[in-house]
Amino acid sequence: MPYVVADDLPDAPAGVRFRALLDRPQILQMPGAHLGIAALLARKQGFEALYMSGAAMSATMGLPDLGMITVDEVAAYIRQVTRAAGLPTLVDGDTGYGEALNVMHMVRVFEEAGAGAVHLEDQLLPKKCGHLNDKKLADARDMAAKVAAARKARRHLYIIARTDAAASEGMDGAVARAKLYLEAGADAVFPEALTTREMFAEFAKRMPGVKLLANMTEFGRTPFLTAKEFEDLGYNMVIWPVSHLRVAARAMETLYAAIRSDGGTQNQLDRMQTRAQLYETIGYHDYEALDSSLVKTIIPTGMPQGK
Repeated sequence: MPYVVADDLPDAPAGVRFRALLDRPQILQMPGAHLGIAALLARKQGFEALYMSGAAMSATMGLPDLGMITVDEVAAYIRQVTRAAGLPTLVDGDTGYGEALNVMHMVRVFEEAGAGAVHLEDQLLPKKCGHLNDKKLADARDMAAKVAAARKARRHLYIIARTDAAASEGMDGAVARAKLYLEAGADAVFPEALTTREMFAEFAKRMPGVKLLANMTEFGRTPFLTAKEFEDLGYNMVIWPVSHLRVAARAMETLYAAIRSDGGTQNQLDRMQTRAQLYETIGYHDYEALDSSLVKTIIPTGMPQGK
């Protein structure tokens, strides 16, 4: 039912529901979904939690993923996703938008917007995608202070500490940082940009009993592994952060090129959701049914032909 029906809203906070999903033995699969319609489509396929990428949100705004997006801009995305699908959502918190007080503000804003979890990374601004070169790492103690601040600010929000240290400090450095962040209050660890299956296996072996997140992004440094393969290596969560945006952006690029070359969209119809399929996705008639003053919409069944 639509989110406007209060009886159908979950009673437990998103952070509690996120933690309950992680208490199960199977790996938690979270596709990227930073828009309301993406959240609905992912839920339709049976996903129980979602991921919101800072890179995807920034790119949607026409910006690079360099830490330029703000807390309030991210919160607007969180509200639409959680309102649309009602699923516990892990949100990319970048570097926390500043120091300890900024991190605490972020946690409160994200939790109030409906987020179930957040991850913080140990980079300095301007931050970079974890799979790019020349990332600047924060002092491990400064990052631990941010984690402790996030823990102090949260009510139920699940806190994941991301470390980008493997590329510059090796496995020993990444593991040492991860342990420090756990001591500071992190619930789980996200080792970013590991480059081989063996590295994923080693990190998990050196972090026994710790909840771990794997990032399966395309066109990066990580080899393609399936959710089951990550699970077998000891990981509890996996995200596909920007896959949906890449597919959508390529589809839009194709559409715009076709309009320019063909003078219209007539040759692109088989690539589109029909009006009926779109209305089914967004629950159009469910909303209509809640307001007796609205007459049920009759959906056109085809495209007009001829001139």
